[in-house]
Amino acid sequence: MSQTQPEQPRPRGRPRGFDEAAALEAALRVFWACGYDQASVAQLCRAAGMPRASLYQIYGGKEGLFLAALDRYAATRLALVAAALGPRGSLAEDLRAFFEAVVTLAAGGADPPGCLISGVLADAAMTHPGLRAERDRRLGVLETLLERRFAIAGDPADPAIRAALAAAAARGLVLRARTGWDAARLRPVAAAAPASFAACPVPADA
Repeated sequence: MSQTQPEQPRPRGRPRGFDEAAALEAALRVFWACGYDQASVAQLCRAAGMPRASLYQIYGGKEGLFLAALDRYAATRLALVAAALGPRGSLAEDLRAFFEAVVTLAAGGADPPGCLISGVLADAAMTHPGLRAERDRRLGVLETLLERRFAIAGDPADPAIRAALAAAAARGLVLRARTGWDAARLRPVAAAAPASFAACPVPADA
């Protein structure tokens, strides 16, 4: 007589057949288009093809899903903006590529206009204290990347100040995209940005 096989433990984690990448992409686009508060759990679950129970089981709730969507956004969108900084060419060339990538991100057509971080996350953090540290961390990543690029160029001015100026200009572009400016209207502004930094030198002791 054969022995009874012990019952195998059920695997933990996402349910079988659950396409996490597709679900996160769908949730990302809902948050991006609607905003954090306006995106309901029902709407997110419907767009992601995910039962409500799975959302809470896997992500712990709406905020956890939003944080996971931000990770995907950084990996699939912001990585292209960061890569534009190189270094590949001169500082001016890399800044031109960077601002062009910002325009493509903010008003490229396929995605909702604007930026999930400087738009949706920044707005949500105003009324959701739990998101404020995430906002500060995410915004700081861009300035750190820009600061490194300015430092590589050997600019005598403080790279952190240059980085803050460039980041502010980039956020201005995505804000304008959110208000309806298309890529054709944004590109001349983006193209002028690198030259504006050169025309307005920042004293090293500023």
